[in-house]
Amino acid sequence: MNIFADVEARVVKALEALKAEGKLPADLVIPMIEVKAPRDATHGDVATNAALVLAKAAKMKPREIADALKTKFEASGGIAIVEVAGPGFLNITFKPEVWQALVRNILKEGNRYGAGSVGKGQKVNLEYVSANPTGPMHVGHCRGAVFGDALANLLQFAGFDVTREYYVNDAGGQIEQLLSTVMWRYRQALGENCQMPEGAYPGDYLVPVGQALAKAHGNGLLKMDQAQAREIIKAETVAAMMADIRADLAQLRIRHDVFFSEASLTKGEDQIAETIAALRAKGYIYEGKLPPPKGELNDDWEDRTQTLFKATAFGDDIDRALQKADGSYTYLAGDIAYHRNKLRRHFDQLINVWGSDHKGYVKRMQAAVLALSDGKQALDIKISEMVNLLNKGEPVKMSKRAGTYITTHEVVAAVGPDPVRFMMCYRAPNTVLDFDFAKVTEQSKDNPVFYVQYAHARAASIFRNTAEQMPDLDMSLKTLEKADLSSLTDEGEISLIKRLDAFPRIVEAAAMAHEPHSIAFYLYDLASALHGQWSRGNDSPHLRFIQSNDGVATTARLALIAATKQVITSGLRILGVEAPDAMR
Repeated sequence: MNIFADVEARVVKALEALKAEGKLPADLVIPMIEVKAPRDATHGDVATNAALVLAKAAKMKPREIADALKTKFEASGGIAIVEVAGPGFLNITFKPEVWQALVRNILKEGNRYGAGSVGKGQKVNLEYVSANPTGPMHVGHCRGAVFGDALANLLQFAGFDVTREYYVNDAGGQIEQLLSTVMWRYRQALGENCQMPEGAYPGDYLVPVGQALAKAHGNGLLKMDQAQAREIIKAETVAAMMADIRADLAQLRIRHDVFFSEASLTKGEDQIAETIAALRAKGYIYEGKLPPPKGELNDDWEDRTQTLFKATAFGDDIDRALQKADGSYTYLAGDIAYHRNKLRRHFDQLINVWGSDHKGYVKRMQAAVLALSDGKQALDIKISEMVNLLNKGEPVKMSKRAGTYITTHEVVAAVGPDPVRFMMCYRAPNTVLDFDFAKVTEQSKDNPVFYVQYAHARAASIFRNTAEQMPDLDMSLKTLEKADLSSLTDEGEISLIKRLDAFPRIVEAAAMAHEPHSIAFYLYDLASALHGQWSRGNDSPHLRFIQSNDGVATTARLALIAATKQVITSGLRILGVEAPDAMR
């Protein structure tokens, strides 16, 4: 339990006691009360508005209730000062022993410190990346991949049961375009001087695929039935592209539990047809015409009667087509069927992470999920905005391999997975991110990932230096857990402990808001506190972590360092970033 939860429990206990003593109405219902850090640190460690929220129901002045609570708190342990402020706020300052006890608690809980139960085991389906298997992952995919993976880590740490899912778009027009390109590369590999087909995917990444087909089949694919050859080419091409994508994901330490094939929706039972029938039974399908789109006509619009989904009944701008003129399904029809499949797997929450190019698709998919679930299930869609790649402030040229963009592999190869993961999480996903190769590799306070990892390495170095300077000192975790911590009274030490106390609240709030970037911000702040205390020791020798002539004080400070190191480790683990014991 953290300090704020402890104070809340104490407030409730004090109010119940006041009710029993007749100082508050016996039938008074205690509502949700707020316990938080005061805006001004001079006003104490925590403040509560309990008296204010109870005053009306109790038919008492807020300060009367606050004075009664003050008396109760002054009689409880660990309290240094209790003040009634303003209209009835209660400001509380703890004795150092309370903060010292928190250090011991962190060491005992270890990597479970900060892990919450707010998720209550709720089942969450988190779909992220889902890059089309038509080319290498680009940097936009990279940002969504990192955000999705960090969010999955965060939700799991907060007590949710998370399924990490990737939707493989292995059907539709883009796959046909891919196969046409691969056939061209296959013919080239056989020695033919053939012209690039219209609409072929640029770049040379499909050259090896064509060569592999030529090596495996010779010219046999040209001789066999076209449909049979197509299936072979599709299977081997999609497998090759997904192998590349999986390799890129592994390079970023990103994993998925489920890879769901779009093509599987129409293999065996036609789940798309079943989904349209289910929506029709609910009254959300009709035959009609759509008005032409505003501005220029696009390829998706057809001036004909077609099968439409009543998306406007659930907040969308217009109704949506589910079948094309040739009877084939639209992309939306397949996506709706896919989400019906998710609903049938009984998740409590559905979360999708999409790129910024899918913004216009959000309302229609959310409408579809509401229609399928009779309004009981919402679809939460997170938009991952663009990434501007820079080097010393200058735009980076596009990739030769991909032909049109920078690949994820190139970015990670240039700077490593840790800077990529940390910096992709250092801004909210719905804001454009400038990623400067020079900035994320410099060793300075201005480079957040270096600054946080250096704090962890510095903590580890303190233990190595202590072993050299005080070889007889027992630094085992068992000893640190039982250490005399009464010497931890310096304002910098207490400030550092207060930041450690905030970690469980940060985790809970970030998990509920789906904001892993809050963890990155917190880690930078915590690292700053540790580096700051180190610097104070350089100026004042009595504040140094290692006091070679005082084993008790040194052990107490090592306990604080160990607790700080543990929290940094846990935070970096949520972000999927390594916590090094030494920096290169």
